[in-house]
Amino acid sequence: MIIKPLSASSPAGLEKIADLQDRFQASDSSCREIVAEIIRDVRKRGDAALLEYTRKFDSPGITAERIKVTEAETEQAFKEIDRKLSDSLDLAIERIRTFHEHEREESWTVSGDHGIITGRLVNPVDSAGLYVPGGQGGKTPLVSSVLMNGIPAGIAGVKRRVMVTPANSEGRVNPALLVAAGKIGINEIYKVGSAWAIAAMAYGTELIPRVDVIVGPGNQFVAEAKQQVSGRVRIDMIAGPSEVLIIADHTATPAYAAADMLAQAEHDPQALAILVATSVETAEGVIKELERQLPELSRVEIARRSLTERGVVLIADSLDQAIDIANRLAAEHLELMIENPLDQVKRIRHAGAIFAGDNVPESTGDYLAGPNHVLPTMGTARFSSALGVETFVKKTSLISYSREALRADSEHIQRLANLEGLTGHARSASIRTDDPE
Repeated sequence: MIIKPLSASSPAGLEKIADLQDRFQASDSSCREIVAEIIRDVRKRGDAALLEYTRKFDSPGITAERIKVTEAETEQAFKEIDRKLSDSLDLAIERIRTFHEHEREESWTVSGDHGIITGRLVNPVDSAGLYVPGGQGGKTPLVSSVLMNGIPAGIAGVKRRVMVTPANSEGRVNPALLVAAGKIGINEIYKVGSAWAIAAMAYGTELIPRVDVIVGPGNQFVAEAKQQVSGRVRIDMIAGPSEVLIIADHTATPAYAAADMLAQAEHDPQALAILVATSVETAEGVIKELERQLPELSRVEIARRSLTERGVVLIADSLDQAIDIANRLAAEHLELMIENPLDQVKRIRHAGAIFAGDNVPESTGDYLAGPNHVLPTMGTARFSSALGVETFVKKTSLISYSREALRADSEHIQRLANLEGLTGHARSASIRTDDPE
């Protein structure tokens, strides 16, 4: 048996739930030290370090002149791309853009007594860096990452969108990535990857001017680099292994639930697939389907390891208990394979994204539905949200007082400032209202 089911109310089940609640993973110390050294090196030596790392790990023959993708390379990519793939990209772009258009925020002001005006000004950052993994030497291009990160930044109004992605050993970027970027208006693309790409975007080199926000997925070195430069720039989130939690009742189709668990498991051995079933029969049906479908995957060994080492099947006493478990675990992807799922959505407080019903595999959210697939993991959905337009904007407070308004408030300002021992603060108000005009 791939996964042994546990009663959610048993001592073993309760212990497993507690372990899952505490699943946040910090990077190991060796990774932190390696990344810190890479960042220091890029800051000190700039492009020389950038080229050295790129030649060593990705493209041995790369030169400074070839780091930036040329217009000719993008034009050639459009000639090479399959027409049907181009159509699929167009549909995904339309759906993602339509969804994120609703996230726009407008500046606002409020007028108060005596001529007080307060408000909030919403403006985009000047520049954003989009990290896109190369994917097995460029053989599995993550075009969805280009769209999910690049489109919200464009809607936010970011003037400069920079994409970095490692090239293959010949110094080429997969044409599908260049087409995806071109279709959404990204024309500043560099052939660099891993922690040195993050360092370059955060601190800037002659080849790659620095940016204000860095987003995008990557391996442990990319994730660690983003964490280390956070504060110098904004990052989207600290991402952990991909995860799905499926609540399945008697109406669920076991084959569908198993397929969705496998879809997560094939990502990585550390991926987390959780089933919370409301009956033994449902749990056993899903486990049987896991064993039947697993050999059919191209990444069978990765998925097998993920399921055997990390997979979880819990049997809840009721739907109420299953929903309580979901809220406690705050999963990245939450699937509700239950009767009348939309009626239960209001009870879900913590999840990166909710997939309601039997007919909505998590892959709809990965590629085509419209909502962003960059989601909080490791339980951080308790306080974090999906990447969106707001990731690329900042908000500035606005305050304006008439002289009459300041006279009305001055005494209160001075009283509070003096209470805190900040006499200069008090004086900055009194000097404007106590002196004759």
